[in-house]
Amino acid sequence: MQYWLMKSEPDEASIDDLAAAPGQTLPWVGVRNYQARNFMRDTMQIGDLAFFYHSSCAQPGIAGICSVASEPYPDETQFAAVNPYFDPKSARDNPRWWLRDVAFECKTRLLTLAELRACPELAGMRLLARGNRLSIMPVSSGEWQFITGALLGLDQFKSK
Repeated sequence: MQYWLMKSEPDEASIDDLAAAPGQTLPWVGVRNYQARNFMRDTMQIGDLAFFYHSSCAQPGIAGICSVASEPYPDETQFAAVNPYFDPKSARDNPRWWLRDVAFECKTRLLTLAELRACPELAGMRLLARGNRLSIMPVSSGEWQFITGALLGLDQFKSK
């Protein structure tokens, strides 16, 4: 089992949107960073857990937990010229951008970026590194345990 943090702008896809989606599952579209794409395409596994993080909003922070629910497959938004994620250099026979479906696990209280920064136990967390802009990043087992346990009180996710 690996752990992740996946950022989404809540006006595009929020934890509430995921909870309300058919089957409580959504494709994680629009990733246009090669390192984040590689995490999704090559490293994530079905069943891995991720913090669902609301970004680029008034109060950024962890808003819930989701799980990886599919194998990787091409992100269709790269092929649609009318889509903001269109990539004219990507071809159907050799797609650049991949995604995975994610499934709703739970909504949490909003654990803000400021709260995360205030915890010395999270000083090495990739999210908190200066200049980090990745939309998908690994979370260490220790970081996951601390956040789900000490900060969110979600003991059911500590032992997975």
